[in-house]
Amino acid sequence: MARRNGCLIGCAVAGVLGIGLLVALLFGVGKVIDVADKTLVDHKVYEAVSVGDSEAEVRAKLPSGESFVTSALKDGGPAVPAGSECSWYLSDSGSGDTVLRFCYKDGKLAEKADYRVK
Repeated sequence: MARRNGCLIGCAVAGVLGIGLLVALLFGVGKVIDVADKTLVDHKVYEAVSVGDSEAEVRAKLPSGESFVTSALKDGGPAVPAGSECSWYLSDSGSGDTVLRFCYKDGKLAEKADYRVK
């Protein structure tokens, strides 16, 4: 009888751990998808906007960019133009390591830059 109870307890623990691992895996996949939705930009969008375009028009073509990876994208790029506010995104060009930066000043796109993550 004691062996049977031990087996039942062991199976229950293994089941709970398995479910916990599955939940963690799904949570991780959800986070990756969330990051992609908020930070990936088609390189064609980058090419389609020009310095001097309205900030509102450019931002309307871009995802929110609000993600925990945004701070990592800021490193290694060219200096931010003085007095401007910038947004960083990943290019969906397939390489996975190209950053697209859009900087705004006085309601206009002041600069756009693309560079590799270091």
